[in-house]
Amino acid sequence: MTAQEVLDELKTLGKPSIKKVLINHGACEPFFGVSVEDIKKIQKRIKKDHALALELYETGISDAMYLAGLIVDDARMTKADLNRWVKAASWSMLSESTVPWVASEGPHGWAMGLEWIESKTETIAAAGWSTLGAVLKIKPDHELELAKIGELLDRVAGTIHDQPNRVRLQMNGFVIDAGSFVAALTDRSLEVSDRIGLVKVNMGETACKVPGARESIEKIRAAGKLGKKRKTVKC
Repeated sequence: MTAQEVLDELKTLGKPSIKKVLINHGACEPFFGVSVEDIKKIQKRIKKDHALALELYETGISDAMYLAGLIVDDARMTKADLNRWVKAASWSMLSESTVPWVASEGPHGWAMGLEWIESKTETIAAAGWSTLGAVLKIKPDHELELAKIGELLDRVAGTIHDQPNRVRLQMNGFVIDAGSFVAALTDRSLEVSDRIGLVKVNMGETACKVPGARESIEKIRAAGKLGKKRKTVKC
């Protein structure tokens, strides 16, 4: 498929009801309002097409950008590509899902996450914390820098309540990911969970709630899944 053919199909799949929901979650124009379910149907037909993914992301149309993250070849994404993508990610579906998924499943995820969390731009810093958490979900523990993760947990404990809105959400998520997917750091993550307490985040016109870090980690423990890695973070 060409990029124009994909855009034409996405446009026909857009629904006002989906668009309204996405606006409540912070979506920015331009976008058609295509459900993730319908986007995945196109993904299944295309499978992987790196060049097409790059072209779709450059359109700036949110539905196409999300699809791009599903069909791109993560291993071929350069640091320049990732920086271009994160700067263009205008809202959370892209900055906290699409870009972190692609970065974490490629060779530069950890390095880019560490770089992005230093940004003064909220969407980029949030993308950084989400990327670091995604790396913890899929990378074997022997490939992780446990000492550095510990430093990051301390950083969350000491600064989370002073951070911008979406950065607070993703910092909280990082604690959950560290405690759930890196068994050696579960106890330390629980200590940090207790130190930070309730994390307040404005979730906009949605019913979404901020997950409690301790509660989330304990739920994983009760299910006997502590330290169990995922094959992919994409969904």
